[in-house]
Amino acid sequence: MAEGVLFEVAKGIIEKAGNLAIQEIGLLRSLKDEIEKLNDTVLTIIKVWLKRLKDAIYDADNLLDDISTEALRREVMTQNKKAKEVRIFFSKSNQLAYGFKMGHKVKAMRERLDTIAKDRARFHLDERRVETQVVGYGMRETYSFVRDEEVIGRENDRKEIIRILLDPNVEGNVSILPIVGLGGLGKTTLAQLVFNDKEIKKHFEQKLWVFFSDNFDVKIIVEKILQSAKSKKPENLEMDPLINNLKKEIDGKRYILVLDNVWNEDREKWFGLKTLLMGGARGSRISVTTRINKVAEITKTIRPYMLEALDEEKSWSIFKKFAFANEQDSQNLDIKKIGMEIIAKCKGVPLAIRTLGSDNELSKVAQKENDILPTLKLSYDHLLSYLKQCFASCCSFPKDSKILKPILIKMWMAQGFITSSSQSQCPEDIGHDYFMELLWRLFFQEVEEDEWGNIINFKVHDLMHDLAKLVVASDSVTFYSKEEDIYEKTLHVSFDRTFVSSSGILVSLYKSRKIRTFHFPSQSQDLYTRLDKSTCNAIVSSFKFICLLNLHEMRIETIPSSIRKLRHLRYLDLSSNSIKMLPNSITRLHNLQTLRLTECHLIKELPKDINKLVNLMYLEIDGCSNLTHTPRGLGQLIKLRTLSQFVISKNTYFAFRRNSGLKELYKLNKLRGTLMIRGLRHEKDAALESKDANMKEKQCLQGLTLRWIKENDVDESNVGYDQESLVALLPHGPLSNLQELCLIRYGEVKFSNEMEWHGLQSLRCLLFIQLPNLATLPVGIQHLTTLQSLRIGHCSRLLVIPEWICILTSLQTLEIWGCPILSKGCEREAGEDWRKIAHIPH
Repeated sequence: MAEGVLFEVAKGIIEKAGNLAIQEIGLLRSLKDEIEKLNDTVLTIIKVWLKRLKDAIYDADNLLDDISTEALRREVMTQNKKAKEVRIFFSKSNQLAYGFKMGHKVKAMRERLDTIAKDRARFHLDERRVETQVVGYGMRETYSFVRDEEVIGRENDRKEIIRILLDPNVEGNVSILPIVGLGGLGKTTLAQLVFNDKEIKKHFEQKLWVFFSDNFDVKIIVEKILQSAKSKKPENLEMDPLINNLKKEIDGKRYILVLDNVWNEDREKWFGLKTLLMGGARGSRISVTTRINKVAEITKTIRPYMLEALDEEKSWSIFKKFAFANEQDSQNLDIKKIGMEIIAKCKGVPLAIRTLGSDNELSKVAQKENDILPTLKLSYDHLLSYLKQCFASCCSFPKDSKILKPILIKMWMAQGFITSSSQSQCPEDIGHDYFMELLWRLFFQEVEEDEWGNIINFKVHDLMHDLAKLVVASDSVTFYSKEEDIYEKTLHVSFDRTFVSSSGILVSLYKSRKIRTFHFPSQSQDLYTRLDKSTCNAIVSSFKFICLLNLHEMRIETIPSSIRKLRHLRYLDLSSNSIKMLPNSITRLHNLQTLRLTECHLIKELPKDINKLVNLMYLEIDGCSNLTHTPRGLGQLIKLRTLSQFVISKNTYFAFRRNSGLKELYKLNKLRGTLMIRGLRHEKDAALESKDANMKEKQCLQGLTLRWIKENDVDESNVGYDQESLVALLPHGPLSNLQELCLIRYGEVKFSNEMEWHGLQSLRCLLFIQLPNLATLPVGIQHLTTLQSLRIGHCSRLLVIPEWICILTSLQTLEIWGCPILSKGCEREAGEDWRKIAHIPH
């Protein structure tokens, strides 16, 4: 936010001063020096003013969050009107004291902001809105010429693009090929190589080159095309004469037009220009260079060409040319070793290789016009403000690390980066849109998907990581490591796992008491960082404004009860620790949205007053294998979207129903992702209880695991009730989004038609594990036209795989293991087609 405002304010003032200089022609030379001094003064004033404003805004946010949290605490307390503490809290004297105290604080904050506002007026700081369009400050205009000998490593790309452009089988008279890639990869250089190729010159009658600025004005673009065609600027004409002149230049001719550096994402604006360019003869081509996938999707008629990074050999060739005065130097093994280390940091980006030379710290390279970071920063400048802060936050993760997309989105939520104008909008869905926007703009890369096509994790290019680090530093938000210092106004800290000195952490942090993010990124397998008890207590006690606290895999054994003081906390990650129990005081964190306890194997129970976590949306307890039950009151958390498992007590159903049970799931209809229900019993009462779960309303669940208890002496007459439980617990229906179903220890012999397999038409994966009475597959499975994976394990009575399995045309994987009665003869009964897709481990 600050950087964008700073630039625009400064630019506006300098423009005004520049206009005055033009008017006073006789003073132009002397004014130049004065304008530069004015520029320095204005920038200094604005930086100081913006720093004061930023500090005040965050303080105001903390103050209002305190008040809203207090209001939320009152609301939670009134749920138990008999409590003595409620009567004391709502006493008249208590209320007056609190109101008086907060009133003074709000008044002081208002006066502080008023003073800052007066300073803005005093210095004539006129802020301009830049959200919808960013001026391309520092953007260098390109041209069509390039020396072939100056370009290294793009010969194969040049040949492939020429092949595509000259392909006679492409449909349509005028075809459009986008070239897409990260800033600095050499898209423009490649386009220049192609544009000047002999084959291209021979094939096309008219060759045109247009560089795009941020202002996608069709009239200006047409003027530039005409200027390229005639090598002179066209007269100042209205639109109609310009269009007529354009038609004279391209209609009926086989032309090639390069539109370099396109940023426009407005489909209608593009179509307005495209319409004017469609009169070319058959074989005409338009090549668009862009950093944004969305631009490529809008403009393409030919599949976009994704420009990749250079390999190590080609990178070394470029590095040698720019780093060494002669070839002999490059042969020195010690020097070459250093050079290869630098190349590794550049990740095959030609501009970075040329820029760095012998300097191996990108963030320390002088920012000249053609340096890599200013070039990449153009992409950042084009982002809307909410996307800027989302991208910048990624520098808190180590370079080259895999970042979990679902976790990142929850972190954005906790930091206040995701806002919605409607309560019906899910913040997680908005965060997904933010993520995809950044992915489309190539800020993220190397995405990995699960088997259903959902993005699980991704990486940030090293150069983009340096860019993120650069921009957060300008906003006084620091990524913490050994080499860096913590400032008084630092808001977000992330610790390098190699920095293991707990005392060093505290000494550095005490001067920055307004920290909002406290992040320990995931560590490598060979590094075990421990956060000792005293340090953990000190963190919780000292930084009361923390919104995000990530203590993943820190070998923590206890959580201090003082954690209740973190009133602003919205994200708490305690996963993969040796915690045996949580303090009940954690239920006072009324703002908490995400609680991660994944792989905390020693935890046996959750806090009994969990219903007080009224804003909890994500409760991740998968891997908590020793949980004995799900606490009563969980069903009151109607905002829950993730509940990874629900554990039914081992007590008998009659005893347990007095406390809790599946009825806790009744109102939790916003659940999505995967849910495991563990501890189901083979009893009549269990079947009745299952109906209380109201699973038919949970249409957003993607995965469901139903796990019955293991009983050595199960009454055969009781397993018949498993069928009723199963019918009640399936979220089937026309709106069901269930993609994976796993049944473990289901005891019934048959599957009733009441299961309505027709209502599971999104199902892609089906697992049968330890079904003691399964002899053959349920006939209803043949209605699952989307089923891609069927896995059957340890079903001791499985006798045959039916012939109709071949009907499942979407089935890609069939795995069977631990089924001793299924003989080889029975395998062949399924036919040759089935045996081709089957995998039966021995």
